[in-house]
Amino acid sequence: MTKTVLVVDDDPTQRRLIQAVLEREGFAVAQTEGGDQALARLMAGASADAVILDLVMPGLSGMDTLKEMRARGFMQPVVVLTATGGVDVVVKAMQAGAQDFFIKPASPERILVSIRNALQMGDLTAEVDRLKKKAGGRMTFADLVGSSPAMTQVKRMGERAAKSQIPVLILGESGVGKEVIARAVHGASDRSGKPFVAVNCGALPENLVESILFGHEKGAFTGAHDKHLGKFQEANGGTLFLDEVGELPLDMQVKLLRALQESEIDPVGAKRSVKVDVRILSATNRDLTQQVKDGRFREDLFYRLNVFPIEAPSLRERREDIPSLVEHFVRRFNVEEGKRVAGASPETLALLCAHDWPGNVRQLENAVYRAIVLADSPYLQPYDFPAVSGMQPPMDTQPAPSTPALPASVQLTVDDLPKSAPVRVLDERGHLRTLEDIERDLIQLAIEIYAGHMSEVARRLGIGRSTLYRKVREQGLEGVLDEAG
Repeated sequence: MTKTVLVVDDDPTQRRLIQAVLEREGFAVAQTEGGDQALARLMAGASADAVILDLVMPGLSGMDTLKEMRARGFMQPVVVLTATGGVDVVVKAMQAGAQDFFIKPASPERILVSIRNALQMGDLTAEVDRLKKKAGGRMTFADLVGSSPAMTQVKRMGERAAKSQIPVLILGESGVGKEVIARAVHGASDRSGKPFVAVNCGALPENLVESILFGHEKGAFTGAHDKHLGKFQEANGGTLFLDEVGELPLDMQVKLLRALQESEIDPVGAKRSVKVDVRILSATNRDLTQQVKDGRFREDLFYRLNVFPIEAPSLRERREDIPSLVEHFVRRFNVEEGKRVAGASPETLALLCAHDWPGNVRQLENAVYRAIVLADSPYLQPYDFPAVSGMQPPMDTQPAPSTPALPASVQLTVDDLPKSAPVRVLDERGHLRTLEDIERDLIQLAIEIYAGHMSEVARRLGIGRSTLYRKVREQGLEGVLDEAG
């Protein structure tokens, strides 16, 4: 999704200049002329991924605006503008929570570097907070991505379940995020901060299931060289999440039922039972009702687990959440891979939203991961998802050769160059032409000089071929290219 930058400055000319720079790079821009309006906009819930804030404004100053933002919990990265580069002013702004600063008037490159660095720092901070919450067992339903009706229902049901000790059975296809929901139930309960232990019952070796779940004493069986507590005792005081509980063998289902009913376990080789205080959350992608009918799952255990079922929707049932999920994964993988992908292009999001995603959120996550690693452009393109789009990256994304690739038939001398006038910088009235018009004429001249050989044109202009082709389309120069070819 497109990142939105809020520009707060009482100078309308300065606002327009910054807006032009940012919009050219694909950012959305919102403007306010003072700190009061900026705070009102943020409090109304308007989108702002970063803020450019002038320090000297009538009314509420930039410094006071920044302090008020942080006091009210608005943690968007802030880049401050200052007319003077006084060290004391900059230090105070940084102490108040600014990420960067630049002195007016700033070059477009400086503005873009500041915003990109600020956004990257914001993503890094958000990812650290997410990992801390996950490690500390403090994830809540506010951390679940998605606001579709299906996810809203899941959050509402989960929050109710979290307030009690009722057993919860999370149902849904593989890859829908059942463990994330379980972590949110734990984090929203009074056991938040206590151990959250997840066990994939389908991955347990059949001869070690009892030992892994309930523990064993030293010497209880061959290879038991030390005492092992087991998952129930690891989760004591917290939550035990039994993922794919339908995969448990029948003999272990009996022992699990007793542990749930009596709140005590019998470690292998122990002489007496051990009391445990554990809340049980379980999940499955199987039809347990049918398994009960087929005799593959105990009916009494099923009723014990299925007290409060929560149905996790498949991704195709919540397509409106896909843009938010993509943005979440882009931010996360940018941090992990050290990339600076700004998001996905509109056509890419439309493509992803139309796909059925049989592997659900897990499949989307892995697809975005691959796209981030291989992406060359600021925004993910349809060809970055070949399994979905059927498209392959264009050949022009390959690095340009270090030596000229111009064919011998097109080697040029000064005498060969077109005798047309050079690219004009001033218009008929002596004013500067727009950068867009100058760029268009320069690209057109380069195409004519190098006879439409786009590799050489791109090399001479110092840009990639994919960027060159995009600019040709944007500037409407396809006809010039056809004539040159």
